[in-house]
Amino acid sequence: MSILDKKTNVAKMLQEYPQTAAVLKKYRLGCIGCHGIKHETIERGAIAHGIDLNALLHDLNAAL
Repeated sequence: MSILDKKTNVAKMLQEYPQTAAVLKKYRLGCIGCHGIKHETIERGAIAHGIDLNALLHDLNAAL
């Protein structure tokens, strides 16, 4: 069962699961320093950066 899904807010994810920051770094997502993450979902971030959403979700959930 996955805890995080495509509609998960990135800021809330990082607050609740700080270990996911390492996954974002792996995918070269600079979300941690971005002010837009308050309104960003995992899906929107993946699309904006051309990242495979399913792979990202898999790795984020594996980090939990």
